[in-house]
Amino acid sequence: MQNEAPLDIIRRYDPNALRLVAQNRNGYYVAKRILDSLIALVLLLLLSPLLLLISILIVIYSPGPVFFTQERVGAKRETHGRHTYWKKATFPCYKFRTMHVNADSSIHQAYVAALIKNDEEQMTALQGAPTQPRKLVNDLRIIRPGKLLRKFSLDELPQLWNVLRGEMSLVGPRPAIPYEVEMYKPWHLQRLEAQPGITGLQQVKTRSAADFDQQVRLDIQYIQNQSLWLDIKIMFETPFVIISAKGAY
Repeated sequence: MQNEAPLDIIRRYDPNALRLVAQNRNGYYVAKRILDSLIALVLLLLLSPLLLLISILIVIYSPGPVFFTQERVGAKRETHGRHTYWKKATFPCYKFRTMHVNADSSIHQAYVAALIKNDEEQMTALQGAPTQPRKLVNDLRIIRPGKLLRKFSLDELPQLWNVLRGEMSLVGPRPAIPYEVEMYKPWHLQRLEAQPGITGLQQVKTRSAADFDQQVRLDIQYIQNQSLWLDIKIMFETPFVIISAKGAY
């Protein structure tokens, strides 16, 4: 018992513990939270006319809920004794609805399984044709305005509310779907060792153009090199990446 590492002790107390938080990063996380809250609040106020317009378009083309809420997997900081650690946690993630009401998720689940395994044959079969983007492109579940919202990532704007609630950050790995996490290889779980974000290093570097392992490596690279400067750099690059629509579908 005496030779146990602090994280091993914490995992006996909390099996969802991922890794210890470096003490020299505590100031960064506090500053990051303040920056997230201020920017998210300002953006929600400035973008409110656009949010209203998108809501109207969704209702016109597909009567039903404007927002789509889905359980996602992220991480939050917890303290046990003298140690602070990242804990895997689920939360309701908000998006504008881009699909028909009650759309079947089985095809997406099958595609994610093929993506993680890098099974080109299965991905092609599910798409109906060979495609370069590592994303389900030919998806009949998507409503007419949904394609435009997804292409320019406008469907993600409600996640600014997740940022205000403290469940997400502006910058970080994208929050995963629970059935996706269940398919992860052990090393993939490292992408959960940070608060999930609306944008991130993977989004500004590749979007949907990289295979799954490369996407995860970029998330891990971000986690290992987190800093306010890197966050600001990613936030600055994000609008240009969105406007270019490169790798977006």
